[in-house]
This record gives sequence, C-alpha cells and structure tokens, in this order.
Amino acid sequence: MMKTKLLILISAGMFATAGAYAQTTPPAQNPPETTGETPMVAPPAAPSPQAPVEGENSFTESQTKERIEAAGYADVQALNLGSDGIWQAKAKKDGADVKVRMDYQGNITSELQ
Repeated sequence: MMKTKLLILISAGMFATAGAYAQTTPPAQNPPETTGETPMVAPPAAPSPQAPVEGENSFTESQTKERIEAAGYADVQALNLGSDGIWQAKAKKDGADVKVRMDYQGNITSELQ
C-alpha cells in the first residue's frame, strides 16, 4: 500500500512539472548569424553577394518596374524576364545609361552600358 501511494505521488509530481514547462515562455532567440547563404527575399539595402540570383521569379512586370524606380533608377525601358528568372531593363541612374537586373529575391544590380 505504501509503495502504491509513493508511486502515485511521484507520478503526480511529474505531471505537475510537465504543466509548468508548457506554460513558460521560451527565452528570446538571438538573430541568426550571417552564414553567407542567399536569403529568400533580400533586405532592401543589402543585395545578395551572388546577385542576381537565378530562380523562378514571381514579380510581375509592373512590380519589377516599381522596385527598380524606387531604387533610384529612371526611364526604365525594355523590361524583359529572362529564362533564368532575372528581369532585365535599360534605365538611367545619375544621368548614366545602365543595364539593370532584378532577381526573384528582389536584388537589384546594374552596370554601365
């Protein structure tokens, strides 16, 4: 009889402890460390080091043009989605003619023409 009561008390203590764990809030997690991997969507001011990244692009033509213009490019023309998933266009930046590209992550790169 004593063993049964002891077993019941131990079992009850285990369930009470489990309930307390379920109600605690996990500690705040630190932001992930930079690993050099390519993110799914690029932060606005930090293009991927491998940009432009090939991949299936879900940006529409109008969304792409808006993003390119918001990045400071003007007179965006000849916008075309390549088979590699990278949008390409001709534009002007600081008075110079440039070839602009935007990948599926939103990375925008350019080079002088």
